[in-house]
Amino acid sequence: MTEEIKNIEKSEKYKGYKRFLTVVLVIAAMLSSFGFGIYITVKSDAVKQLAIKEVVYAGEVLGKYQKNEDGAYTQDIDFNLFWKTWDALKKQYVDQEKITDKKLFYGALRGMVAAIEDPYTVFMDPKVSEDFSDDLAGTFEGIGAEIGIKGDVLTIIAPLPGMPAELAGIKAGDKILAIDTVITQGMAVDEAVTKIRGPKDTKVTLTIVRDGLSEAKEIEITRGAIVVSSVRTEKKDDGIFIIKIISFNNDTELAFNNAVRSALDSGVKGIILDLRNNPGGYLDTAIEVASEWVDEGPIVYEQYGDDSKIDHLARGRARLKDFLTVVLVNEGSASASEIVAGALQDKGLAKLVGKKTFGKGSVQSLTNLEDGSSIKITIAKWLTPNGRSINDEGVAVDHEVELTLEDYNAGKDPQMEKALWLLSSKEAWSAAPSVLESASSTEDEELAD
Repeated sequence: MTEEIKNIEKSEKYKGYKRFLTVVLVIAAMLSSFGFGIYITVKSDAVKQLAIKEVVYAGEVLGKYQKNEDGAYTQDIDFNLFWKTWDALKKQYVDQEKITDKKLFYGALRGMVAAIEDPYTVFMDPKVSEDFSDDLAGTFEGIGAEIGIKGDVLTIIAPLPGMPAELAGIKAGDKILAIDTVITQGMAVDEAVTKIRGPKDTKVTLTIVRDGLSEAKEIEITRGAIVVSSVRTEKKDDGIFIIKIISFNNDTELAFNNAVRSALDSGVKGIILDLRNNPGGYLDTAIEVASEWVDEGPIVYEQYGDDSKIDHLARGRARLKDFLTVVLVNEGSASASEIVAGALQDKGLAKLVGKKTFGKGSVQSLTNLEDGSSIKITIAKWLTPNGRSINDEGVAVDHEVELTLEDYNAGKDPQMEKALWLLSSKEAWSAAPSVLESASSTEDEELAD
């Protein structure tokens, strides 16, 4: 037994803590399995099996070791440093009443996962994990806005229509500098969500910067009960049917199927699929939606670190494939909404109008842990059917149309107006430029050179 092991075992006070925390740290580090694209995996059996092997894993981590046969460890790790840090905080920190073992424990797990430096790979303690589940269920209390990290800055991906954030004047693309005077620099998304959320009728102040504003602005928002109905429809007098998808949540598949039936029963001439400010959701739901246009072949590719791919194929219904379709997107369209938009564009089944999408093209797998916490891990990246990467790049539009603050305040929607114009004029539709055609022609020239 090494000297380091002996030193650890001298402290009986922390012996139980060390074994338990060490095992959980290792288990959390080893577990892996979108979409933001998210799909849920349950690893309870794997967790149980790892727990059975407690002694093996504890021995490997507690001691100094060289690279093992599987190549899992690349350098020596002295785990005494962890406990020395733990002890120093417990003994020396000035506000001892603020320190609890649970806070240190979850903080350690959160920090370990944050070391990956991927804003979408996060550890969520039981409270944050519960909030995340509520998001996907479409019911919670807060301001009603999806947030993410863009350019290392906490950013509003999408305010939900009719919810407190939008009513207070929050826009997609707003950068959050502070939450109730707490600076957000370096703040993880889950921590920001926890600070922004709260009981209805309470208030939170966001300090934001926005393109077009000369200085930072404080916006006070009164929290409310957020109940998200993810699909809305509207039929225009000229036979254009508008389907607005707020997010790809638990209720989306059934609600979208009802919307498609309604569109077909009403004898529509064209479809507008509005995915603006849609932050994403379940991968399976995105595939179901895209499959109402795409009759065969891949909807999206899932590319892993070793360049292997999984193709997610159309489900074969394609009830809307013969209708002229415009997809509305903007900077707040992310993840699952980018999958749908990219697939329809690649297949030549729709024109995209608005602004380039957010660029959240990575795949997260959610693993629920035994204490109610969970870990969301980026396991792959999305590629469109033509092999275009969505991550960081976003999906470019065929027709770029601004929606300015002045338009918004005046009740105008030039992006919707452009979509309606395209669908009402066959000549305009046939003459409409295609991002894909332009990209293909450029690529051919480069290859020819």
